[in-house]
Amino acid sequence: MLSRIAESLFWIGRYVERADGTSRILDVHLQLLLEDPWIDEDTACRSLLGVMGSEVPPESEITRGDVLSILALDRSHPASIAYSLGAARENARRAREVVSTELWEVLNTTRARMPRKVANEKVADFFSWVRERSALAVGIVESSTSRDEAYAFFTLGRSLERADMTARLLATRSLTEASGPSWTTILRSVGAYEAYLRTYRGMPSARNAAEFLLVDRLFPRSILFAVSRAEQCLRDIEPRAGLERAGVADIALRQLGQIRSELEYRAIADILEELPRHMDAVQAATSATSEGVRQRYFPTNAAPNWVAENS
Repeated sequence: MLSRIAESLFWIGRYVERADGTSRILDVHLQLLLEDPWIDEDTACRSLLGVMGSEVPPESEITRGDVLSILALDRSHPASIAYSLGAARENARRAREVVSTELWEVLNTTRARMPRKVANEKVADFFSWVRERSALAVGIVESSTSRDEAYAFFTLGRSLERADMTARLLATRSLTEASGPSWTTILRSVGAYEAYLRTYRGMPSARNAAEFLLVDRLFPRSILFAVSRAEQCLRDIEPRAGLERAGVADIALRQLGQIRSELEYRAIADILEELPRHMDAVQAATSATSEGVRQRYFPTNAAPNWVAENS
């Protein structure tokens, strides 16, 4: 497969998952700001923007409307939903020869229908629409794509982004000193509440909910599940990866193995004590893995540098 095609498929998966994850995080926390009068809106909004990797001017007061504008509707902001959907469509255009007609139509239509403004009473409906369109795109790939390299690169991108977005969502657990989303709210935001109840058969506790979202091997939105699936995708792309005589030479596979081991063998109580730090480590690992994948499979063609011969 051409590296150009593989890279486009990888980023389609990442951007579709990023739009879905961002909509879930915003839906939870904007609703929390609306319902809890004791939360300082400016502090909470600044913290949320920081968790999502966005910079804000220190002198201006930030409102939930500003957060919606920056992280949902701004078509030029790399962390926004609008940017992600537009970038997914652009990557599909670049890989049009391998992207199915159904997936292309979904991404193209979604980008075309992306609103520039959302009324306050329609915010929840907008986030629901984003999740439905993301699920439709993923469903088309899952149901009609051969399990070859194209599928592996798409799923690798999705898995890395899902681990990153789940880590960001858990990091927002301590957005403000006064209050933060409950574990029930966080479980509901990722569609995990009913699956959690079937597993633990009781109201969410901090330990059980964190364990479910961090290290459950069967729930597809847990960080461990996403990391393990990314590892499998790398082995599907290059079956000999990780089977070297000494250690693991592949940088991306090494990063994923390290963060998986850190999650599997550390007690949940220890992770909860320093949850933001551990979630930062997950985000750093996914970023390093993405860079390792880029260096290994999507090398940048450097322009030739002509040097005059010494006389």
